[in-house]
Amino acid sequence: MNIKIEVEQEEDGRWIAEAPDLPGALAYGKTRDEAVAHGKALALRIIADRIEHGEPVPDLQVFSVAA
Repeated sequence: MNIKIEVEQEEDGRWIAEAPDLPGALAYGKTRDEAVAHGKALALRIIADRIEHGEPVPDLQVFSVAA
C-alpha cells in the first residue's frame, strides 16, 4: 500500500496536504511542496506512534526484516 497525499490550496493561499487513510494526518505549508513535505513527515510520525503503542498500521512495503 502507498500512502496517498491529497493536496489543495486554501482561499487564503496556504496549501494543505492530507493523508486520508491516516486520521489526523493533515498539514499546512506556504507552498505546495512544503505542505507535501509536512504531510509526509506527519504521516510517518503517526505510523511510528502506532507501532510503538501496538496499534494497527496500514500494510506498507517500507521495510524488509531479515529472518
